[in-house]
Amino acid sequence: MQRALISALRLTRPRTPISARRRASVGAARAPEIQVRALAGADKGITEILMKRPHACNALGNVFVSELLEALAQLRDDQQIRVLLFRSGVKGVFCAGADLKEREQMNEAEVGVCTQRLRGLMNEIAAFPTPTIAAIDGYALGGGLELALACDLRVAASSAVMGLIETTRGLFPGAGGTQRLPRCLGVALAKELIFTGRRLSGAQAQALGLVNHAVAQNEEGNAAYHRARELAQEILPQAPIAVRLSKVAIDRGMEVDIASGMAIEGICYAQNIPTRDRLEGMAAFREKRPPRFVGE
Repeated sequence: MQRALISALRLTRPRTPISARRRASVGAARAPEIQVRALAGADKGITEILMKRPHACNALGNVFVSELLEALAQLRDDQQIRVLLFRSGVKGVFCAGADLKEREQMNEAEVGVCTQRLRGLMNEIAAFPTPTIAAIDGYALGGGLELALACDLRVAASSAVMGLIETTRGLFPGAGGTQRLPRCLGVALAKELIFTGRRLSGAQAQALGLVNHAVAQNEEGNAAYHRARELAQEILPQAPIAVRLSKVAIDRGMEVDIASGMAIEGICYAQNIPTRDRLEGMAAFREKRPPRFVGE
């Protein structure tokens, strides 16, 4: 009797339509939120990190951060990369900052761990061995601007909007903003921007020195990306070891007094002396031809 009842239930249980099961299967295969692309041809040496989380405006959610950390770890030792370019695949936004919907579900301890993880992500970007460029074609707020600040260079559309707005949410910048913004703009101006939570346009940001270049936005919404790519193309022909060492000398030197900074410069310079590229540079100068640097 019991077996008959079970068999009857199995026969009468409503079945999910095949089309619905297929849709569920497609949904389960979630699209990556971080995509990596190595450019070719005249752009060989430029690698792009494309941030694409459209439903959350590239907010720094758990999956997004994990994928970005994984991408950086895989790219760090790639000697073919001469410039790493961060761009958005979501029109009108670079990165909206922390995922406050995720954050709202966390307890205090989890919030602390999450913030520490974000701080670690920004440190990984800042410590990336080759030059990094942020192409800001839209909103870069809170953690989104902190991500851009962790890059070496920043290019923005003049209509882009950016700011460390955490104080307007009962927070304050916790992923490097309180340290990198004053190093970029000076203490007094950084305090003003953080205390007020002020938002700046790309044009205003350039006037203050927050971004290197500001360009008029185009219909496609990617003008900053194109200008950032042009900037990357200017870096490509230069000696890659010398560029990497100059980044180390500047970054480390900015953290110490000038005498210690000069010592760091000397250590870095000594590492460049035995390179083939240094000899190639002198030979090219002597022979009045463009140098052909190979990164050795």
